[in-house]
Amino acid sequence: MLAVDILLAGLVLGGMYALTALGLTLQYGVARIMNLSYGEFLVAAALVAYSLYTGLAMSPLIGLIVVVPAAFVLNWAIYHVLLMPLVRRARTRDVLEVDSILATFGLLFIVQGIALVIFGGQYYSYTFLSIPVSVLGSTIAVNRLVALLFAAAIGLAIYVALMRTRSGTALRAVAVDPVAAGLVAIDVKRASGFAFALGGALVAAGGVLVSMFLTFNTAMGVVFTMKALIVVIMGGVGNMLGALIAGLLLGIGETAVARLVDPGLTLAATYALFLAVLLVRPTGLFGRSAR
Repeated sequence: MLAVDILLAGLVLGGMYALTALGLTLQYGVARIMNLSYGEFLVAAALVAYSLYTGLAMSPLIGLIVVVPAAFVLNWAIYHVLLMPLVRRARTRDVLEVDSILATFGLLFIVQGIALVIFGGQYYSYTFLSIPVSVLGSTIAVNRLVALLFAAAIGLAIYVALMRTRSGTALRAVAVDPVAAGLVAIDVKRASGFAFALGGALVAAGGVLVSMFLTFNTAMGVVFTMKALIVVIMGGVGNMLGALIAGLLLGIGETAVARLVDPGLTLAATYALFLAVLLVRPTGLFGRSAR
């Protein structure tokens, strides 16, 4: 059935968008870092997963155990070495946002350049669990279902941690008002560094999962950054549930246009949905108006 095909493919794509956007939501919503190099780290994780699978025969699902902690440590180091000087000198969060755009724009080219030197500009893919199965009368590859299940599990775990733990409450408090958070003994700089590193770990997880069923190359990072930004803004900046729902809407919308109209119009559909949401809800689906 065409409707089931669109729904399943849309959920897989939307799940990847949602998981990817969760990390950017943390980096921007909590640390106030507008990370324009975000998509490059997704591609880097996908390339590492490819290398582990083709070079060491390591399953990408096992590769998650290697790539995600490494990405956390790397992003923690980037925050403290590259971005902390910007945090110290910024008088307001708005100034920090502008400075971070410039810094991460340069980081984008550094990461992409290193990837180009190591892997070149060709496209990469590998065969992992590409076994067709029937779901509700629709055929879908097992690797896509596995990627969706892992993305859902990771997203749910992060959401529950943010909503039900003391550390999660601290991160949400910093996102809402860092000054007030500091007054109740929350270490704002440490929380921001942790949020940035956790966001980097999430995008790395997304990169590993995406590599299981998509063809990719070193120049695709900008596309993923753009999609993550759209999802974050559509859902409401800093809102985790909004990012999840917006990601799923975007995935289903793109898939429907590709199947029913023309695959070449998916980008146009992305922006049309984005603009439609902002016309009705300028602050995003779950965003709050500034007072």
